[in-house]
Amino acid sequence: MELRQLRYFVMVAQELSFTKAAQKLHISQPPLSFQINNLEVELGAILFHRTSRSVELSEAGKALLPHAKAILDRVIEARNHVGQVSEGLEGRIKIGLAGSHFLGPLPNFISKFRSTHPNVNIELHEMMPADHLQALYDGRVDISILRNPLDSDSLDNHRLWSDPSVVALPIGHRLAARKNIKLSDLRLEPFILLKPGSSIYAQKIFDACIAQGFMPQVSQQVVEIPAAVNLVAAGMGISIVPSSLALIRKSDVVMCKLITENLSGDVYASTRKTNSQSTITEFIKNLEYWVKKMQD
Repeated sequence: MELRQLRYFVMVAQELSFTKAAQKLHISQPPLSFQINNLEVELGAILFHRTSRSVELSEAGKALLPHAKAILDRVIEARNHVGQVSEGLEGRIKIGLAGSHFLGPLPNFISKFRSTHPNVNIELHEMMPADHLQALYDGRVDISILRNPLDSDSLDNHRLWSDPSVVALPIGHRLAARKNIKLSDLRLEPFILLKPGSSIYAQKIFDACIAQGFMPQVSQQVVEIPAAVNLVAAGMGISIVPSSLALIRKSDVVMCKLITENLSGDVYASTRKTNSQSTITEFIKNLEYWVKKMQD
């Protein structure tokens, strides 16, 4: 039993005329009659009662009709479903991210993306950057939102937006009047430090201090950047953080430009090169477009 035969059968059943059915199918009548005959032979039943003046469905034809329509409807559904998935309009995306990214533009973008891609299910998995990077490698998430992503042959890193690092100081700090601060100026300061193993960004801050010839004096260690900013606002030390997150306590924290290299807080979306899922490609493409439009 072929789909073509079912399609021909349904058309004849609807028109009750081989001539009209052939016209609507854009074929000649003999091939149509031939395929209906073959279907009847295969099923072992007469599907139509034919006279010189009329065509009527037999009881067997009436029994087949709803099944044939259902099969053809399912074929259309399957075709549409496959098309949606192949175009990235349907599926599931698992995103790993730190809690600090909920304070940036990402939630607003996800809301916009969901409104234009209602059949894409987005799962957000909050965890430490080092953990969701490992989850990306393991295949437990599809996209990892990171600052300073890992340079790896197995990952594609898509830069999303700039977020320069600044020195966050409590109100009244002796360095608060400065516009620019060098890392070496902070050698005697108590640091609110991100745990070095929690992210690549945290490790780079620690390594940059060592490269300047001093071990940072740790007042407190935290995992999330907003915690560091809040502790700075409480006067418990200074910290190096992305400028966007220092703004969460802008009335209680002074931001000074940090004069150093390789301490960018820029945000990236990292994906596995082996992941060819169209939905992920569509998400990244839309995210990059939206960010560019936001910055223009």
